Amino acid sequence: MTRESRSGRVGVIGGGLGGLAAACTLAAWGYDVVVFERNDWLGGKAAVLEADGFRFDLGPTIFLMPSVLARIFAEAGRDLRGALDLVPLDPQWRSFFDDGSILDLHADSGTMSRTLAAFAPGKDLDEGYRRFLGLAETLRSISQRYFFWRSAGSLKDLFELRSTFQPRILADVLAMRPWTTVAGTVRSFVNEPRVAQMLDHFTQYVGSAPDAAPAVLCGIAAMQTGEGVWYPRGGTRAVPRALAELARDLGVEWRLNTPVRSILRDSRGGVAGVLTEGGERVGLAALVSNADSVRTHRELLAGTVAAARFESRRRYESACSGVVLSLGLDRRYDQLLHHNFVFSRDPEEEFRAIYREGRPAPDPTCYVCAPSRTEPEVAPPGGEALYVLVHTPYLRDDHDWDRMLPAYRRVILDKLGRTAGLVDLEARIRFESWLTPRDIQDRYGVWNGAIYGLASHGRLQGAFKPSNRSPDVERLYLAGGAAHPGPGMPMVLMSGWIAADALDRDGLVNRALRNRMPPATPRCTPVW
Repeated sequence: MTRESRSGRVGVIGGGLGGLAAACTLAAWGYDVVVFERNDWLGGKAAVLEADGFRFDLGPTIFLMPSVLARIFAEAGRDLRGALDLVPLDPQWRSFFDDGSILDLHADSGTMSRTLAAFAPGKDLDEGYRRFLGLAETLRSISQRYFFWRSAGSLKDLFELRSTFQPRILADVLAMRPWTTVAGTVRSFVNEPRVAQMLDHFTQYVGSAPDAAPAVLCGIAAMQTGEGVWYPRGGTRAVPRALAELARDLGVEWRLNTPVRSILRDSRGGVAGVLTEGGERVGLAALVSNADSVRTHRELLAGTVAAARFESRRRYESACSGVVLSLGLDRRYDQLLHHNFVFSRDPEEEFRAIYREGRPAPDPTCYVCAPSRTEPEVAPPGGEALYVLVHTPYLRDDHDWDRMLPAYRRVILDKLGRTAGLVDLEARIRFESWLTPRDIQDRYGVWNGAIYGLASHGRLQGAFKPSNRSPDVERLYLAGGAAHPGPGMPMVLMSGWIAADALDRDGLVNRALRNRMPPATPRCTPVW
């Protein structure tokens, strides 16, 4: 088609969770939307593997803050309850420690306090934990007021200089504890090493070192305890499927197997359309890129002033990558809950190796998902579809994972046997598949194989990712884990809504009249 015939269309590059959220939101508001997806499936890293009677989620497996997804459905006048069957999980996860001890994380603060008192008698852990959750709730509330549901790329986007000195604003800034980190904050409330190690791992949702991540990320604890941990029946793959069905109902056009080569710009430097790998020039009035924000600029805007400005504005660092093992077993392990963390013997050694030395941790923390406890259909009768994720450094030039994987697989299996009691694990494997950092980079097109986009390191700016509204290219908007507000399923979904909201507020595209929700509402109440 000619450029003129498509001049009112909005394009979305990438059908991951952020792209799906943006497409659904824009279509619900009356926009004509087309999505360009390089793969033959939608959902990005929220993919699925089915083989030999086993079903594995390949990407995110912990579903938090369903109110975010509910809001996206509400934009189209739909009820999330009609699209997903959400099962609450409590305990939320089980922690296995190197000394053989086990600790469950409960949503209810009273239950958790009693659990902590029994776990380490005489340590006053219950009081410290309650005070930590109090701070986490304060930080969650601050994030809701200033950070969520709006485009932001730095502190100056949140606060005007004059308003920063107003008593309420100044109190909020100080409550963010900009002088310390997640690890420092956790240990100021909880001085028991194992419990502190468990609380540190709220930060692993964003793939960053707790001793380098800003304290404001402790608010994740309140987000999880407040809304709970949920399992979408059918696996987390059910989330992009529900969004794709909603988008189809709203008239979104899909262009699968259509990678984009470059972003076309007009004489003023604004978005004019995209050039696909097949050589097709598609005219567009505006564009949301759900592609990795760094790769959007380095590859899709290569050689432009906008790309140079992006690189000079701030030095971004990749978040960590990981090794994923999908293990189809002929048995279940009763000691496992749905979600489990098998913790390293020494978190300082672990984080130093991954984030500072750029090498796999010698004794890693393993996240283990055993979904047959909740949905037996993921495996043949009596079996298990075990998902194991171990964080690794982001991909370096000297990392040859074809060579490294066999030895590191042995490290992982030995760790699971030694610390979580999965002593006969290898003998129970009936199907096995894996993803390495190289596979993740190639499969999903993410910079350096980083699962979580950009690292959240730095006490002041660490929580900030590139703004959803490009400051360099008019009518270009960013979504996904490498854009504001960052990685993790709810944040990525929110990024899509924010990109759509920014596009709409700029008023540069013709669209149908419609009613819409305000840009920043109080915390949503779950509706399922």
